[in-house]
Amino acid sequence: MGIKINKFFSALLLGLLLFAGNCGFAASEYNVVRVGLTDNKFQNVLKQEITVYGTADCDICDKETRKIVAQLPAEKELTVKNGITGLEISANNKSITVRDFVIVCPQGVLGVKDLTRKGKPAMYHGAFEFVQKPDKKGFYLINLVEVQEYLKGVVPNEMPVRFGLEALKAQAVAARNYVLSNRTKAYDEFDVVDSVASQVYYGVNTEDDLATRAVMETDGIVALYDNEPILALYSSTAGGYTESYSNAFSDPNTKMFPSISKPYLVAVPDKSEFPKLDEEEKAREFYEDKVPSFDIESPYYRWEKEWAVGELENVLKSTLVAQSKTGFIHPAFKQGDELGKIKDIKVMKRGASGKAIELEILTSKGCYRVAKELVIRRVFQKDGISLPSANIIIEKNLDSYGNVTDIVIKGGGFGHGVGMSQYGAGYMATKLNQPYYNIIRHYYTDVNLGTAPITVCGEEVKQTFWAPIGRAQIVIKDSTAGKLAVMINGKALEFPVTKMIFQKDFRIDISRYIEDGENTIVFYPPSLGRSVTLYVELVEKYGTNNN
Repeated sequence: MGIKINKFFSALLLGLLLFAGNCGFAASEYNVVRVGLTDNKFQNVLKQEITVYGTADCDICDKETRKIVAQLPAEKELTVKNGITGLEISANNKSITVRDFVIVCPQGVLGVKDLTRKGKPAMYHGAFEFVQKPDKKGFYLINLVEVQEYLKGVVPNEMPVRFGLEALKAQAVAARNYVLSNRTKAYDEFDVVDSVASQVYYGVNTEDDLATRAVMETDGIVALYDNEPILALYSSTAGGYTESYSNAFSDPNTKMFPSISKPYLVAVPDKSEFPKLDEEEKAREFYEDKVPSFDIESPYYRWEKEWAVGELENVLKSTLVAQSKTGFIHPAFKQGDELGKIKDIKVMKRGASGKAIELEILTSKGCYRVAKELVIRRVFQKDGISLPSANIIIEKNLDSYGNVTDIVIKGGGFGHGVGMSQYGAGYMATKLNQPYYNIIRHYYTDVNLGTAPITVCGEEVKQTFWAPIGRAQIVIKDSTAGKLAVMINGKALEFPVTKMIFQKDFRIDISRYIEDGENTIVFYPPSLGRSVTLYVELVEKYGTNNN
């Protein structure tokens, strides 16, 4: 039996809805991530045709109202094609053109035919939403999934589970922060994609028990700075020294580089005795040696690339053209320009980690300034692959006439090197026995851990969170004189709140009511129509990092 297509036809064609009930996914939509699903190569997010199914009976819902308009039996396939007047959907040899819609599998999971992740069929919690572009040139397949379920499909794919539970917890917090933080989005229709362009999210069939435990034992917890969730960037390997945000990224709106700094994303050495590496001699000494650090077990802790001069000149003729389009190469190198012979390549400016912020390529035909770490990495490709990082030192071999014959680039790390180093987190967890909150506080400067801030006004709001050692406090960001009514783990409580004049925030210790593990707190709205913005902050006895 296929979709109940006649009923569906009638409802859609007449503009009526068959109110069989509400779409089961809508109730918790406030805590939902919208993920654009790519193809098997993790490249194309725009679709022309796709077939989906559910492991149990599925509900097909109107996108706007979330009312169920039809149902699809378990394991039956629904094919969606892009059309010039809408989306053409078909099942059981019957088809119709419809507007955007949602499909939910309340008792099972959803699958995409012929899509694989890690060699397994791609299966997903939550719902699928189909959204056609306004120009009708294609449509997006969007997975609407609750944050916790999303993270179960992210954590074991972003970090090896062998790094241990505490490292996986740190990864869970960072990934939760990333998806909940305010940031510039590449697409208006969804929050993130399922590839390295955002966070690697492979769905149900790649979940792992230890990683799932890490997600559950950090439930509701994010890293906070100045009472707001941080942009918790991370990369594979920092090389022993993380870099400041401003020295690695341009402003997403103005394209200014270096960009405006983020006080919680500043350069951090793995060990306090490491000097700043912004001078050439210190950077060279650091990256020519395997200085013991938290990243030392990474295969990319130290690496080396070499080109014959002619080989590199051919590479640059292509990469300089492509990367000039970013606006970070001056003067721009255009198709057909003559590069000439390489005379010298040198780093002109470095960050605190020794990361190349700007370098100069001098040739017999001109001089080119290349800025920004990702642009630098993409300019110096070897066998079509960009440099692992921009933490680099450059060496030139010369012939007897002083001409360059070979270029050698030595470096450390893999990725942008800002925020948490995943290999470093694994080392801190397994070798230094550090809990996840110490890992977070090592890589993100002056942060606290707690629930995401919420504004309570008009109706109660519930939060769940995991307290690692049973200590916490309520932080009120904008208090007025009065009382705060809450329910903590089933116990009704009321706290006096003093109006703040010079205080930045007001804090209430609730440790006596907090349990080790999962906790639930309900905030009741203030009287007289007032609102209050608050969150729960964990109060741990943070240990040292064993630097």
